[in-house]
Amino acid sequence: MNLKVLFIGLGLLFAGLSFATEKTTIKIGVLAFGTVDWELSALQNDPKTASADFQLQVQRLANPEAGKIALQSGAVDMIVSDWIWVSRMRANGSDLTFYPYSTTAGALMVAKDSPIHTLQDLKGKKLGIAGGELDKNWLLLQALAQQEHLDLDKSVEKVFGAPPLLNEQLKQNRVDAVLNYWHFAARLEAEGYRQIIDGKGILKALGISENAPGIGYVFKQSWAMSHKSAVNHFLQASQGAKTELCSSDAAWQKIIPLTQAKDPETQAKLRQRYCEGQIKHWGEQEQQAAGRLYALLRNLSNKQLTGNAENLQPGTFWVME
Repeated sequence: MNLKVLFIGLGLLFAGLSFATEKTTIKIGVLAFGTVDWELSALQNDPKTASADFQLQVQRLANPEAGKIALQSGAVDMIVSDWIWVSRMRANGSDLTFYPYSTTAGALMVAKDSPIHTLQDLKGKKLGIAGGELDKNWLLLQALAQQEHLDLDKSVEKVFGAPPLLNEQLKQNRVDAVLNYWHFAARLEAEGYRQIIDGKGILKALGISENAPGIGYVFKQSWAMSHKSAVNHFLQASQGAKTELCSSDAAWQKIIPLTQAKDPETQAKLRQRYCEGQIKHWGEQEQQAAGRLYALLRNLSNKQLTGNAENLQPGTFWVME
């Protein structure tokens, strides 16, 4: 055989092997100490990830707004955020899209011996609220109270603050109740504090029985279409990592340091609430429920949360084919 032909053939063979093993780098921005870190860590520790067609480049973010800026500027390819923001951005011409990560929402918490047992009992009390006036949990809790002919906005003394600060305020009896994000509520539960209602309970009482996930992976549709296989494989692997954390004690033990929970009670409660947020089904029913929730939040916030668009924008949800 002609040596020149042989060398050309070998060159093409090695080039083909290199192409076949080339991975798509997914730059994902996550909050420092956020729960997304748990399953990303589990995913990266999974031997199967080594043969996947994607590789992760994790970048730490200071706060959610920093993540949105990083995504829009192209500094990262993906963040975790909510579909309300995605729909609003699409209405303004953006091509962002969303795939669900968790259905776990916040919860209304009180001390174990608190006289508060219902929303009516909040009258005249001091309520700590995470997330500000336009927090979805706060808006929906007000809607539920309205069904009971209670104007919660005027009936309580509102205290807005950072989630960990609000937990401390409750422990020091400076507030009577807190409406906090799920992992902060779970930490209170582990210490004996009592849950009045959680986000899923609020939605169910408002007539939305489907599990409409609040947060998920957000990325540019144009970018995802150019890396469709890798993106879909990552999303599937992420769900698989969560399943592994919820079914394997050994896998959970590895990520316990990331939870920053020192005692077994808190670790167990965090795992319970985390696993309750698993996406069991994501299809037309859940997406229609999200549309109903959008309309509700649009009215409750007087368009401040959703923007002017009357309906959830087409393309808000990424379809995995």
